[in-house]
Amino acid sequence: MRVFLTGATGFVGSHVLKELLAAGHQVTGLTRSDAGERWLAQAGASVHRGTLEDAGSLARGAEQADAVIHTAFDHTFSRYLENCAKDARVISAMAEVLKGSNRPLIITSATGIGAPGAGLPAVEEVVDWAHALPRIASERAGREAADKGVSVAVVRLPQVHDTEKQGLISPLIDIGRAKGVSAYVGDGSNLWSAVHIDDAARLYRLALEHHEAGARYHAVDEEGVSMRQIAETIGAGLGVPVVALQADEAVGHFGWLAPFMAMDMRAASAATRRRLNWTPTGPDLLTDLKAMDYRKLRTAS
Repeated sequence: MRVFLTGATGFVGSHVLKELLAAGHQVTGLTRSDAGERWLAQAGASVHRGTLEDAGSLARGAEQADAVIHTAFDHTFSRYLENCAKDARVISAMAEVLKGSNRPLIITSATGIGAPGAGLPAVEEVVDWAHALPRIASERAGREAADKGVSVAVVRLPQVHDTEKQGLISPLIDIGRAKGVSAYVGDGSNLWSAVHIDDAARLYRLALEHHEAGARYHAVDEEGVSMRQIAETIGAGLGVPVVALQADEAVGHFGWLAPFMAMDMRAASAATRRRLNWTPTGPDLLTDLKAMDYRKLRTAS
């Protein structure tokens, strides 16, 4: 199948690219740079130049494909609201050229959108259209595309990790390094779900090969890892003390990350595993956090 893959040189997308190519698919990867073009060519993919700021450039890439997998996202989290709105515009632009064709459009969202209520894990069957998380904009754009006859499916991601990156935990490590302490809020009992990057990439491939319009999938291995465990593992890796902060101290310490720090982001994936016969096999989050090299400089985004 000829697949147009956005985010093809990014953390998630680069692994999806390798997964697709290994399965025999032809992939055209989106890139904005000469370096990205060289990397894609070396990996065995065709190249399409474009940027998220130019939604039309992505639409032109989608127009030539049998299917689209959209993993690109601007991960400058200090502009999260703006970037979620930009993602919605990109989804809408690609959907326009896919209308009436039955060509799959697989978009990306966050597991939190499926939370059915306080204290309960997010599930695939739930969509909270009034969710405060700005990433709901991506799923709204997907719903609007489906209403126009586009064959849309959604992959929702938790904290995606290996020994180099771990979603929102990566900037948390940067903060711990800069502040000299690894902190959590309250008793640190709130839970974040997680998945290894290779398992997430395989799920995208399965979602493509067994495409079902309207399906929502959770790329979740661990339903919930406590924030205290995460902070303690980071503290050990950095060699810094671990401290508990009160809620009113969070903004001063974590900055833009503060709203996430007390959130419970549990998520389940039973329906996904059953429908796609998907069984995660990668290392768990704490194993990757313990194995990473904390001497490497990292940049929060």
